Amino acid sequence: MVHDAAFDYYGKRLATCSSDRSIKVFEVAGEQVTHLADLNGHEGPVWQVSWAHPKFGSLLASCSFDNRVVVWKEVSDNVWQQVYQSPLHTASVNSLCWAPYELGLSLAAASSDGAVSVLTYQPDGTWHADKMDGAHPIGCTAVSWSPAAPKGSLVSSKAPGQPVRRLASAGCDNCVRVWMYAEQARQWRQDGATLTGHTDWVRDVAWAPNFGLPMNTIASAGQDGKVFIWTERQEGGWERHLLHDFGAAVWRVSWSVSGNILSVSDANNAVTLWKEAADGQWQQITQ
Repeated sequence: MVHDAAFDYYGKRLATCSSDRSIKVFEVAGEQVTHLADLNGHEGPVWQVSWAHPKFGSLLASCSFDNRVVVWKEVSDNVWQQVYQSPLHTASVNSLCWAPYELGLSLAAASSDGAVSVLTYQPDGTWHADKMDGAHPIGCTAVSWSPAAPKGSLVSSKAPGQPVRRLASAGCDNCVRVWMYAEQARQWRQDGATLTGHTDWVRDVAWAPNFGLPMNTIASAGQDGKVFIWTERQEGGWERHLLHDFGAAVWRVSWSVSGNILSVSDANNAVTLWKEAADGQWQQITQ
């Protein structure tokens, strides 16, 4: 079973991961797909893969049932090596996500041990690890970074502020939580109240790109069949909107690059695209 597929920044390479414990890398050119490499090293099913921004070179991260996060680097054409293994977690690592490139080379991961970890590459070649134990006590299923641009910076007359370090996590406690890095304390803390509304596991969470517009938006997908859209209020807190009840578990949600179209994949074997109308209602734009 193939669990995930991810294109690189340019859309020319595709990485897939599978229950056979392997990762495959393909080159995609129009209708032609060429198998380039097999990456072996995990000792359990590989749940997810994610490409780093190309400014850091050709890097691919993977997470697995074997409790590990592995970072792979292409050291020469189609030759890959493991450059890092995370020993942080004590249970399956279910999801990972690279931070926006403005924040440096940083990777967040979500684990069934209930913790969220953030791995950051240091100038001396080592990796610094932060871990939020008990982020979702029953288990953490997904993680997603916020855009780096401060909210409203595009339309503000002030000089742009420092890049924002925030991320959202989802878990088996039916909740979504938002985290912010406190620079002075040098630690991650929960930012605001817990986002509640789902009645079963939250399978995925995705923070929408905003390009400095005065709005933050998060989508969450649940085992309960519901997809919620969360909009951050100016005065703080989050407002919840039901996008749709799909009547079956929803596995993944993913935003377009512009942040105005949401892709939803569900247990009905369907992938649908949704867009917000002028009246604030969400409409399906695919059949």
